[in-house]
Amino acid sequence: MKLDPLSLDLYNAKQTKVLKSKFEKLAKAKRIKVSGLKLISVGSNAKTIKGDGSEFLTAIMYLAPADTVKGMNNCAFAGIAGCKAPCLFKSGQAKVFPNINKARIRKTILLRDHKDTFLNMLRADLKRFQAYCDKRGIKACVRLNGTSDIQWENDGIMSEFPNIQFYDYTKIVTRFRKSKPMPVNYHLTLSYSGANANFAKKVLATQKRTGCNVAVVWRTTDVIPKTFHGIKVVDGDITDLRFTDEPNVIVSLYAKGDAKKDQSGFVID
Repeated sequence: MKLDPLSLDLYNAKQTKVLKSKFEKLAKAKRIKVSGLKLISVGSNAKTIKGDGSEFLTAIMYLAPADTVKGMNNCAFAGIAGCKAPCLFKSGQAKVFPNINKARIRKTILLRDHKDTFLNMLRADLKRFQAYCDKRGIKACVRLNGTSDIQWENDGIMSEFPNIQFYDYTKIVTRFRKSKPMPVNYHLTLSYSGANANFAKKVLATQKRTGCNVAVVWRTTDVIPKTFHGIKVVDGDITDLRFTDEPNVIVSLYAKGDAKKDQSGFVID
């Protein structure tokens, strides 16, 4: 099903109205500006939209990454992995339109200072997005960590929305512990970096132990190998729907934006 961009605009307009009517009083009491604040974005990301089609539609939540906002660290391993500088937070439209990152910072401050309100707004967003997809007979997919690495499974969000397919990239290897399995509707792809040798070893050891997929960023497409540390490499730029990848593979991505200039070891030559 080809989605009408106008219908997506109307969805976002209705979404804003719902947030305003449902949370304006609470926000006013707590001095939070939520009018017009949308936590998830639909069909507006050039990377993810390649995965959208007749079966799937992806919504993404973008927050301020790493320690951009005082008192928050939304990417615990960003420093070790060397991915602060090449972060997508500074790429794409956000590099051209400053208001995009201002909104992401606003959302992050809301999460930091009023988490309960933030989560209730997120639930409202997800409920409306799922209804939008159900009405059109397409599968609702959500990435809550567009520019963050937060363990949302600890807040029970996935369990509350069993018909939504959640998926994310992560550098937190402990999320792959067998003693604490992920919700069945939450797919994680571990993210590799060669910036820190110990971190790289932990990622590869976790892959070997669990068979999880690992995303690796190469500088250009012509240097992407067929195998990496003996593991089959598949093209991750064909689609962003990571939960459709075959298991036990390396997911290759080529560097985009500022990542092309990275010298930390995060991007592989």
